[in-house]
Amino acid sequence: MAGRLRPGRSYRHLEMPYTRKSKYKSRNYVKMSQDTKITQFNSGNLSSNFERKILILSERGLQLRDNAIEAARVVANKHLTDTIGDQNFRLVVIAYPHQVLREHKLATGAGADRFSSGMQKSFGKPTGLAARISAGGRIFEIHVMNEHLNEAKIAAQKIGKKLGIRTKSVAL
Repeated sequence: MAGRLRPGRSYRHLEMPYTRKSKYKSRNYVKMSQDTKITQFNSGNLSSNFERKILILSERGLQLRDNAIEAARVVANKHLTDTIGDQNFRLVVIAYPHQVLREHKLATGAGADRFSSGMQKSFGKPTGLAARISAGGRIFEIHVMNEHLNEAKIAAQKIGKKLGIRTKSVAL
C-alpha cells in the first residue's frame, strides 16, 4: 500500500543522526528530503503582550514526526479560537523538524528474499521529517491573559493527547 505511514513508535527513539542537510550540495548525506508538514509556527494574535505563558514540555528525549506536531497545533488552535477567540492568545510551535526519517522499503511477493539479502544497514529512502526533543525540551508555548488561563490549560492537555507522549504543562 503506497502512502501509508509507519507508526510513530518506529522513529521515536533518539539515535545518531546520519541525515545531514548542508547548504553545500556535495556535503549532504541526504540528497532529497520533503518539506515540513507544519503550515504555521505562530498563530493567534502575534502583536499583543500577554500576561501568562504555558510551556508544553516533553518528559523524556525522543523524536516527534512533523505530522504529529501539525495535528497537535491544529487541535489546540481550534480549541482556543472557538472558546476565547483568535485575538486572545498566541500559539507558538517551538520544535522544528530537522531530522530526515528514512525507510528501507522491503520487497514483498515471490523472490523477495533475493532482493533483500545483504541489506541489513541500508541507508533507506527519505519518508518524512522529525523534531529531536531532549528530556524537558519545549514543544509548544501558549500565551494568554489571566482570565483565559484555564482554557489554555485544556488546550495544553489536548496537545499532549494528540502527540501520544508524556508531556508536562508549566504555567509561568
